[in-house]
Amino acid sequence: MTNHTTVIRMAFKKVGTTLGRAWQNDCRTPPLSRSSKMNNFSTSRELKSREKKSKDQSCESNCRLAAMPLPAASSSTPASQRHQVGDKKRPEEPLTVSGQLYSSAPKADNRTYLWARYNEMKRLVHDLIPPGVCNLLNSSTIYSNNEVSLAEVDIYGFDYDYTLALYSNALNTMIYNTARDFLIENFKYPEGIRKYDYIPNFAARGLHYDIQKGLLMKIDAFHYIQLGTVYRGLNPVPDEEVLRLYGGTHHVPLHQVSGFYGKGPKVKQFMDIFSIPEMTLLALANDFFISNDIEYDPEHLYKDVSEAIGMVHIKGYMYKWVMQDLEKYIIGGEETYAVLHRLVSHGKKLFLITNSPFSFVDKGMRYMVGKDWRDFFDVVIVQADKPHFFNDCVKPFRRLDGNGDLQWDKINSLEKGQIYKQGNLYDFLRLTGWRGSRVLYFGDHLYSDLADLMLRHGWRTGAIVPELDLETRVVNTEQYAQSLTWLQALTGLLERMQMHRDSQSMEVLQEWLKEREELRLRTKNLFNPQFGSIFRTCHNPTYFSRRLCRFSDVYMASISCLLNYDLSYTFYPRRTPLQHEAPLWMDQLCTGCMKTPFLEEMAHIR
Repeated sequence: MTNHTTVIRMAFKKVGTTLGRAWQNDCRTPPLSRSSKMNNFSTSRELKSREKKSKDQSCESNCRLAAMPLPAASSSTPASQRHQVGDKKRPEEPLTVSGQLYSSAPKADNRTYLWARYNEMKRLVHDLIPPGVCNLLNSSTIYSNNEVSLAEVDIYGFDYDYTLALYSNALNTMIYNTARDFLIENFKYPEGIRKYDYIPNFAARGLHYDIQKGLLMKIDAFHYIQLGTVYRGLNPVPDEEVLRLYGGTHHVPLHQVSGFYGKGPKVKQFMDIFSIPEMTLLALANDFFISNDIEYDPEHLYKDVSEAIGMVHIKGYMYKWVMQDLEKYIIGGEETYAVLHRLVSHGKKLFLITNSPFSFVDKGMRYMVGKDWRDFFDVVIVQADKPHFFNDCVKPFRRLDGNGDLQWDKINSLEKGQIYKQGNLYDFLRLTGWRGSRVLYFGDHLYSDLADLMLRHGWRTGAIVPELDLETRVVNTEQYAQSLTWLQALTGLLERMQMHRDSQSMEVLQEWLKEREELRLRTKNLFNPQFGSIFRTCHNPTYFSRRLCRFSDVYMASISCLLNYDLSYTFYPRRTPLQHEAPLWMDQLCTGCMKTPFLEEMAHIR
């Protein structure tokens, strides 16, 4: 057993011991519904518990922690309180407010009492999370939202762009520069916009754009805007102004944002990686007009930027750049070959459905896989016009010859070695007989590639999320692990101690709330200073994350992750506890994934 594994198991054992003991003592009754137990677990019970612990010489974790020296106190802790750790609890008197029981403040110095609890919690967290204990994630992992057995999958399907072919960031820069020049030359926008260079790490996938207000923002799974992530141009919009713009709330109504493909009448969600240059151009163009005090209509700007970005693709500029310099723009080609070769060698059938043209796909696949790349696939479909390919049955299949020219024969079968254009899924299913969970299709666009396949046709779906690579590296850092663990612990402390309503206690709680906001900002900035993680807001999943869980059975950074698993492997989704459930599973007993229990009286904290 490695030292790293030993440290992890010891940490889990420590957390499990603390959690289990606390849970047994106090998990049966919600804290505010108790009567005889309401007096902060009663003085007599507390004294008996302490007497029992003092007699126990087995070095139980809570007694051992109480004897340890304190770590450095938080900068937000008043100097006079930083080393006050003695838990000199006094009996508390119940206080009835509007029919509910609240604990009054302790009769001792309230400030000292709360800061002692704060310091004990910090010491507990420090002891239970040794350096590196949360360094467990691997960017080559496949994550499951649903149980999937690869032994049952006979047919593997793939999108091309950002699935079989991954592109370097240099492509985003070219798309941005060309669309920016289109705005100036074709739409007669001011020449000053040309001074704005592409900012590689400004935008993130899954953001929403308010078309009428010209605001780029992150929205959570419940349609709430994450305050602090709203940008007009390159500048954040103050929280007070966001509330004013949205009628005193930061909620975006369902009818404005929730079109099936992320297009509401007033709000657009940018869901694919190709949209990152578009978001950046929108922000920079808005910034130009605002900075130069030029009146403009945000709706016109949105429409013009969308058309300029579209021209880059429609006129074939992107295809030309990639085909002229494959080595510069395509990354990970050897892994694509390895995946396809492995699947075929195990008797799996493969197919390709992409919106890209044949000449572009052919050039890229020859570079990554070889001149005989078509031998790997049983069916190849180009210019499919997804998502319409998956949800209507209007366009028939057409065959292309070896030069990519259209043929006129009626398609009665889909044959290996042939290239087909357009078509629709209903004919595809009829001609191949490939249905249901036997099929696993991979794509990067949750709406265009995956949603219809899962909801309408029962295929298995795999989402390609290249951002997982960066986000995993961040999560594995000691800075993130410690910040998140303390954030969760502090939240649990606030939840428990909010029953103290006197003025001194309220001042302390306000300081803790301020520190909590600072911790949130710190963890957010580790991912992206403007918008944070694409998967989470402060505490909720993002709108993108909810769609990812809804439309994909599994997700991963690239299809190369398949190389790490046997083709009979079964992916099991992690049983994460619901809010009303106890975190009793071993893979949940890391305080970076839950609110840290605070001895006995915080056992009800999830």
